[in-house]
Amino acid sequence: MKKALTLWKGEFIMTEIIFIVEESPEGGYEARALDQSIFTDGETQEELKSNIREALRCHFEKDMPKMVRLHFVREEVFAA
Repeated sequence: MKKALTLWKGEFIMTEIIFIVEESPEGGYEARALDQSIFTDGETQEELKSNIREALRCHFEKDMPKMVRLHFVREEVFAA
């Protein structure tokens, strides 16, 4: 997967971050960032987005990514 990085003043700055989102067994959603140690959850998609923004502010002191991409993964089981 291609990383979204921009060169600025001799440093690479992340311009986009990608989260894998799965439905939680307890209800709601769980999200984890690719290439970063960021994990969060939320009961609704709107709450999840708000919690992701908060987690990003905590994780990045400066140069926070400008765009967040959510990749929803859903598992479905059915009888053959």
